[in-house]
Amino acid sequence: MKITLPDGSKLTYDEPKKLTEIANDISISLRKNSIVAKVDNQLMDMDRVITNDAEVAFLTDKDLEALEVLRHSTAHLLAETVKQMYPQAKFGVGPVIEDGFYYDIDLGEEVLTESDLPKIEKQMKKIASQNAKIERSVLSYDEAMELFKNDEYKRELIQDLPKDEEISIYKQDYFIDLCRGPHLPGTKWIKHFKLLSLAGAYWRGKSNNKQLTRVYGTAFFSKQNLDNHLKNLEERKKRDHRKIGKELDLFMISEYGPGFPFWLPNGMILRRELENFWYEEHLKHNYELIETPIMLSKELWEISGHWKNYQDNMYTSKVDDREFAIKPMNCPGGILVYKRDLHSYKDFPLKVGELGLVHRHEASGALSGLFRVRNFTQDDAHIYMTEDMIKNEVKELVKLYDFMYKTFDLDYKIELSTRPEDKYIGEISTWDKSEKALAEALDSMNQEYTINQGDGAFYGPKLDFIVKDSMKRLWQCGTIQLDMNLPERFDLHYINADGEKQRPVMLHRALFGSIERFIGILIEHYAGAFPTWLAPIQVEVIPVNNEYHLDFSEKFVNNLKTNKVRAKLDDRDEKLGYKIREAQTKKIPYQIVIGDNELESNEVTYRKYGEKKQTTVKIEDFIEMIKTEITEKA
Repeated sequence: MKITLPDGSKLTYDEPKKLTEIANDISISLRKNSIVAKVDNQLMDMDRVITNDAEVAFLTDKDLEALEVLRHSTAHLLAETVKQMYPQAKFGVGPVIEDGFYYDIDLGEEVLTESDLPKIEKQMKKIASQNAKIERSVLSYDEAMELFKNDEYKRELIQDLPKDEEISIYKQDYFIDLCRGPHLPGTKWIKHFKLLSLAGAYWRGKSNNKQLTRVYGTAFFSKQNLDNHLKNLEERKKRDHRKIGKELDLFMISEYGPGFPFWLPNGMILRRELENFWYEEHLKHNYELIETPIMLSKELWEISGHWKNYQDNMYTSKVDDREFAIKPMNCPGGILVYKRDLHSYKDFPLKVGELGLVHRHEASGALSGLFRVRNFTQDDAHIYMTEDMIKNEVKELVKLYDFMYKTFDLDYKIELSTRPEDKYIGEISTWDKSEKALAEALDSMNQEYTINQGDGAFYGPKLDFIVKDSMKRLWQCGTIQLDMNLPERFDLHYINADGEKQRPVMLHRALFGSIERFIGILIEHYAGAFPTWLAPIQVEVIPVNNEYHLDFSEKFVNNLKTNKVRAKLDDRDEKLGYKIREAQTKKIPYQIVIGDNELESNEVTYRKYGEKKQTTVKIEDFIEMIKTEITEKA
């Protein structure tokens, strides 16, 4: 048996070996520091036995994947502790999520509150210090059903497992859980963790199931990393877009329409600026713009496949004895526009864009400000082309995405998601060609990307753009999807150079993803202090004394407005200090106080938000400066 290590060196064994033994043969320190191993690109516990040739890498606390294992094991420690403290508790699922983990718990008649979390934490630390070994076992279906005979949640999960899947459990002291793993070798690694919050969560996300208590937490290998993360969370709370949205009068959500945002005047300005930017750039890139109806008949959604696969998330109604649905996606309507005309290969690439309002029936428990709503505007576009155009069009899209994201100072990374293992349509050769075209487009630009194996849509591979905000949080926003499904379902054609009918290649792409969600991201990214071009109010003018300085201030504000600068005059009968502080609270980019000096010199002294420095310039110079800043989207 040959074991190939990351540096290419090999170890040879005549008999099966545990991963701990292999690590020990490399070095004792590696064995002591190894948390989990990667065997042929699959994570495995350190006590697993290797029986065949394999590529093996050992992961320590320096590896991101090891951090995920730590968090998953901390979730099990949480469950063990809760079981000790609340013997009647039963457990749903406890996965790793971004920056932490959660566990869904059925406590019967008991109710957990935030004040209980420190007590649970304290007990978790006590249990972890005992360094219980975390051991894996494999059971037959009958053995697993017998073991969990009094646990309806685990029995349901077992029943839903694929028939060929191995059923594994993990045991630590007196706690046993159904789990795929892998886990830490023992609980001694679990030292720096924090339980963060509670929420309600329906079992398996279905509102007709029982609501469980979801406990959120996080864990790190070092105290410093944990402390930094907790500070980051405090900053995130300050930047919560729901809080800032209320303070800056951007949007509201009413009890009369849960999940349906109302845009207030300031928010409407912000939204329109974003949309205008989108329109301007798409017209520069030769997109044709359309608008499709918000409601279309059931027959259309049957052709597209949404009626069968997405009906539970659609709002429906009867009109003239026909069943209709409010669109959850823009694509079918856009395809009807394509089918209206006969197209030639000379028309390609045909780029059709739409800011389309869509509706989706999200569970009430999942709603979250602008991040998860029931109606939102998707910045869709569909590009119809021939196969040999794919590479070049993807390159053009990546350049557009790069420009748009950099305008907002958002970093991003790209993931190429490939053909799912089972649920996909089309020929494998077509998939291979499509994946190759996407990869070649990125390679030709020297664009870094990672492969997300098997995570493509059932109808084709895709590129996902994951943006990183100022808080280093990751958001999946843009996507480029190569569709092999809808051109077939809708029988789309174009006439090729030989005068014959042929299927077009279709790219779906969304850049912001959802205007509403993207605005939520920007609110938190900028902490409400928007760049001048986006700010609802760009300049606030404050007269020192209305009796002497109001007339000059009014003329200055009108001058700004004439030059298309959004200016506001604060002529309220309030103290000057109060008005200056309020302008700061509203995060207005520029505030200008008008007093005797301004009247005499025909100059203004401005202070930019977030800066202490004050600068005096001629009025015409200030206007030119701010116009340039707005035009260049600085």
